[in-house]
Order: sequence, then structure tokens, then C-alpha cells
Amino acid sequence: MKGILLVNLGSPDSPSPKDVKKYLGEFLMDERVIDVPKWARTLLVKGIILNTRPKTSAKAYKKIWWKEGSPLIVLSERLKEKVQKQVDIPVVLAMRYGSMKIKNGLQDLVDKGVDEVLIIPLYPQFAMATTETILVLAEKLTKEFFPHISLESLPPFYNNPEYIKVLSASIKNHLKGKKYDHLLFSYHGIPERHIRKSDITKSHCKIDKSCCSTSSEAHAYCYKHQCVEVTRLVGAALEMEPEMFSTSFQSRLGIDPWLQPYTDRTIERLGKKGTENMAIVTPAFVSDCLETLEEIAMEGEEIFHEAGGKDFTTVPCLNDDPNWVALLAKWIQAWNKKALTVS
Repeated sequence: MKGILLVNLGSPDSPSPKDVKKYLGEFLMDERVIDVPKWARTLLVKGIILNTRPKTSAKAYKKIWWKEGSPLIVLSERLKEKVQKQVDIPVVLAMRYGSMKIKNGLQDLVDKGVDEVLIIPLYPQFAMATTETILVLAEKLTKEFFPHISLESLPPFYNNPEYIKVLSASIKNHLKGKKYDHLLFSYHGIPERHIRKSDITKSHCKIDKSCCSTSSEAHAYCYKHQCVEVTRLVGAALEMEPEMFSTSFQSRLGIDPWLQPYTDRTIERLGKKGTENMAIVTPAFVSDCLETLEEIAMEGEEIFHEAGGKDFTTVPCLNDDPNWVALLAKWIQAWNKKALTVS
């Protein structure tokens, strides 16, 4: 019997400093998130970050926390429930970090009689700290606890024409009737070294203005290329002039070089140069979360207004958009009927 495991990032159990500290400890100690030797990671995370950041992050979580719980969890559960109504095989939701563990999700599927699992990481683009860490852990858990399970995964869908159509329609719908001079595509940032580590050619990714647009097999695992490509494809679908939209990267941590341009500085620059009305979309996420609801919709708007901008419009993530639900269901049904090629 076949079954689906949807996997998103995760969330603290509550916005309390204690729960946030526990969550950040698990997240930041992942070797694919902070990819330095374990002794250095332990010193950085447990010796510095977890002694300073939890209180600040807890305040941010409190700003966006819903009565039902974490927005990311609530929205992901809504997505799962709606997809389940459109497919005839079990669909289970898990998180890479936090209480909704991947092991529990796999066990739930096994308890339902499933022995063939399609894992769908809820990230359009590949990255070490998202798709890769999910699949590596899932494979490890399967070998250790569920050796009879056959495991497959949905590849990154950043350039899938149907996905681009759904994303473009969502953006167009949310911006209908709104004035904007510039549409900024903000993606979660990653250290530049992650790009180089993921380069299967070991030579293509220079992280400059040309390598993302120069054809290469490295693009299959290049997060920056895949982000830039989403921007290009959606811009074309919306028939926008090149100067009307751009790409930036948010949420950097530490002093190492991260992907640029940075979102906060781009918002400030646009405001200072006279952009009165701007809109921003966050296509690295399929569900709204701390990074979209607080970092962008609150902090980003404040930066824009302080820089002289007027209207700041945040486009929601796809969340449980009916078209997105229908597309996921279509992919699942195709896989169930062996009409979809996956890894």
C-alpha cells in the first residue's frame, strides 16, 4: 500500500523562551544547517546562540502566534487535510524539527498499512538545510526502524510549469487592485559555502552574476539558481518588465558571506531611491511562518516606511490555496498510478 509523507521545517511547541531554546538547539545543531565541525558547532550553538537568541526569538514568535498554535504548523495541517480529501491514499504530515518528528510520521503510515512512501519536502528549491537534511534523516530512519518500507521523494519543483502557473496566479490574485512600483522576490538565505558544497561539478558555482544563467548540471542542486529561476519564470508569466521585479535573500546568521543581495538592505534601498509602493513575495516557503509573518510583514514594512516608502504589500505563501492543493493532489495521484517519475 502506498502513502504520502509531507514534511515542512517545524516550529517550537510554544512561543516561550524554554520551548524556543529547545527548538533552536535541535535546528542549529543539524550539521547541514551549520556545517562546521561538531566541536565548533557545539561551541557556537550551545555556548553562544542558545544563551542569547531564545528570548529574542520568543518575542518574535509571540507576535505571530495564533490561538490554534504555530502558523506554520496550523497552515501545514490545513494543507494536509485538504490534500487528503482529494487523494485515495494516506497522507501524513511531519516536521524536520520539533515534536512532529519524521519517525512518528513514518510510524503513522506503517500503522495504516503503508509500505511504499513518497516523501514530499515542502520546499520548491533544493538546499542542504531543507530538502537534503529531510531525505538523509528519512533514509536513516527507514533503514534503522522501517527496513521493509520503499522510500521515494518528490524532486524540487521550482521550475515545474504547473507550479509556476499556480504561484503566478496566487501572486496576481493577491496583487489585484493594488498599486506597486516593484515586486521583490525574497528567498531564505544560506551561506555561500553551501552553494559550493552542493556543486556536483566542483567548479561551476562561482556565485557571481553569470553562473546561475549559464547551463550546467550543477543547477540540479544549486539553491541560488533555482531561486533566480523561480523569479525569472514568474516574472515572465506575469509579463513584467525586468526593472519591475528583483530577487533578494533574507535571514542571514553569523559573519560568513551569505547569498546576496540581502532583503533588508534591498527594501531600504528601494525606499530611499523613491519607490513609494512595493510588494514582496517569499517563494522559498509554501507555508507562512516566522520568516514571512514577522521578518517580512512586520520588520520589512518598518524598514520600508523608515526609508521613505508608503505602501508595503506582503503576498501570502501558497498555504492551502485551492490551486496548490489540487496540484499536490495531482502529483500524488500520478505517483500512485506510476505516472510520475520521482527519485
